[in-house]
Amino acid sequence: MQLIKVDKQANIIINKTPTNSEINEAIAVVKTPTNGYFIGGYTLDGSLLVLKLDSNGNQIFKKTFGTKNYDKMNNLILLNDGGVLSVGFSRTSRSKNDTIFETGLGLNDIYLSRFSKNGKKLWSKKYGTQYDDRGIDAAEADDGSIIIVSTTQYNKNKNITLMRIDENGNKIWLKHYKKENKVTPHKVIKLRDNNFLLSLSKQNEMNKEQIRLIKFNLHKDIIDDKKIYTSYSSVLKDIKEYSDGSFIGVGYVQDTYNTDALVMMIDKKLNMVTQAHYGDENYDVFNAVTILHNSQAGAAGIHTNKYSQESNMWIAKINRDATLSQISTKVDTFYNQLLKIFKKEIDTNKLVIKKDLSIEFTDKTLLFQIGKYKLTALQKEFLNKFTTKLIPFLKTNKELISTIEINGHTSSEWGGTDFTNTYLKNEKLSMNRSYSTLSYIFTSQNKATQVWLSKVLKGSGLSYSKKIEFEDVENKIKSRRVSFKILLQNL
Repeated sequence: MQLIKVDKQANIIINKTPTNSEINEAIAVVKTPTNGYFIGGYTLDGSLLVLKLDSNGNQIFKKTFGTKNYDKMNNLILLNDGGVLSVGFSRTSRSKNDTIFETGLGLNDIYLSRFSKNGKKLWSKKYGTQYDDRGIDAAEADDGSIIIVSTTQYNKNKNITLMRIDENGNKIWLKHYKKENKVTPHKVIKLRDNNFLLSLSKQNEMNKEQIRLIKFNLHKDIIDDKKIYTSYSSVLKDIKEYSDGSFIGVGYVQDTYNTDALVMMIDKKLNMVTQAHYGDENYDVFNAVTILHNSQAGAAGIHTNKYSQESNMWIAKINRDATLSQISTKVDTFYNQLLKIFKKEIDTNKLVIKKDLSIEFTDKTLLFQIGKYKLTALQKEFLNKFTTKLIPFLKTNKELISTIEINGHTSSEWGGTDFTNTYLKNEKLSMNRSYSTLSYIFTSQNKATQVWLSKVLKGSGLSYSKKIEFEDVENKIKSRRVSFKILLQNL
């Protein structure tokens, strides 16, 4: 198990491996009201563990628990009293000496354990049917009762079971949806209106998983049941509610050859607003999402390197429109992101990007004629495509941007023979080229973007001081250009 904490620019500020050699897999991490963390997991031999860490990742306590059988944890839920609830399953005990044995339970049983914020185990209980029952997730109601979602499997059928228990683990009601076949529950959350939302995936007639969202109340009444149909198999493994009642869900989308991470925006009526897929070839998935203070969201999952097949931890910051917010204070990372964004333009020799974050147009149709500064139709067309990619990327990283320079350049053959006049005329020409480009870009943006650009845009003319040369010979055509340079904040 490895604990990694990053700041808002994704710089690692804590990287620790807790000294617990018996931990086989960490399942969940939840933040405490005091900025510490609970971590839940299980060992290879079937024991369960709960760790509590302080804000610096130092261990406060560790609790090992479980039955004499094989136990597994599927989630760890933070409760209103500061404690946690472990949700999972346990193989049925065959000994009546087991203190939590209950006659009639089946192959696997829902297994819940509640701990106080100080690490005291308050109770452990089993629930279920005569079939195979596995606890998946839980959500606490305002009155302290808890909704549990689990799977029930028998023969070739796999259904869901909803259960409500009180704070002491006593069953209030249990509803088994036996007619709902080929359904897998992934997440249940309490909503702001005190109802609950369950994220499921259900196989259609083509055996493709499709997203299903069920809204229900504390008394198991169904308020809304929405299916979201997509072209490929799609699953939401986690979902969170925004303050306006809309939702963000993350998971994966899968075709015959590839699995990509999925981000989906959903309105308050449970209709899909937009979706986006992220990742390279092979396997990428988002497993969890949390909403950040600025209404962006942080997602965590797995990214598989398409060359080495290695799986790596993957975190991403997501905007409200499902786009990725690419944030980094490191020039190298910023540079690599620009290379990805403008891969097509680089491959077709339209422009080049340098490691100092300067961008030069290289295609002849994007350069200026001798003594000219007004933009041609081809230059305007390319600037439209160029800024459609560049401006949103820079704007999502605006806290890192110090200046966006648009520099005009000239060759040295224009302006006459007198050195003073030649320099001054070329300086004015280069400023005009900068201004015509800057003004065209600026007037093409909406008001909000213009307000931001007015704080960071800088136009300047460099005359022929930055000529394009090869082996000390000026390339006069390529010198007649504008260039861009991005300067980052010194954070």
